[in-house]
Amino acid sequence: MDLSKMLKQAQKMQKDMAATQAALSERPVTATAGGGKVTVTATAGGDITGIKIDPSVVDASDVEMLEDLILTGVRAALNEGRKVAEGEMKKVTAGMGLPPGMGF
Repeated sequence: MDLSKMLKQAQKMQKDMAATQAALSERPVTATAGGGKVTVTATAGGDITGIKIDPSVVDASDVEMLEDLILTGVRAALNEGRKVAEGEMKKVTAGMGLPPGMGF
């Protein structure tokens, strides 16, 4: 492969990655905890956009349980967003023949 072609491919990949990252910042993902008692919405770009809590889990005498449910939901939403982002970035880098672990 000649250098000119490689540079063009790298520039295209960079442009595609920027477009993909912009799209991911708006792509919603949702996760639940506590059997659906806490629902967390985020973007695949890693921003938490909403948290819904079923009133039945709001107990002033057990705040720790609610905190755990929220933390579990947030972690699950962020993990789901990462999975989506990794899948989309693999699509962008697939044509470059990059080795595994070179994800962006």
